[in-house]
Amino acid sequence: MPEEYRNIYKICRKSAGFTQEAAAERLGISVESLRAYETGQRVPPDEVVETMSDLYNALHLIVRHVRERNAMYSRVVPEVPQCSVLEASAKLTNRIYAFADSHADRRLMQMAEDNVIDAAERPEFDAIMEDLQCIVEAAMAVRYAKQGHLEEGVK
Repeated sequence: MPEEYRNIYKICRKSAGFTQEAAAERLGISVESLRAYETGQRVPPDEVVETMSDLYNALHLIVRHVRERNAMYSRVVPEVPQCSVLEASAKLTNRIYAFADSHADRRLMQMAEDNVIDAAERPEFDAIMEDLQCIVEAAMAVRYAKQGHLEEGVK
């Protein structure tokens, strides 16, 4: 597991203000298990990560955990940068306005009207899909944004 993911469990716990002992008790696991998860010796089961996410108020923990564990998920769901609500909201708004200002939404509807994306339309369609992917990533960043300042060590 890459270093940045290995410690995400510890980073979220500390950010929430829990000791290993207090967190382990509330999670219903042993301190040894929590320590193993936080040092990368073992990967926590999804159920434990879901409980950690609730306890630590860290929804982004689930996204990072599942992206690391499931290659198919990583192909479909974009990497979500951890940032503040303000930064994430500004990025989302800017991307939506840029998309609308370019009239890509209208062009997409023109291309899709016949329910066929032909070879001549494909490059423009792919570019529009990339723009939409940026909007999706920005929206997810808002959803998983941290209130206030960033957690130390989370990018």
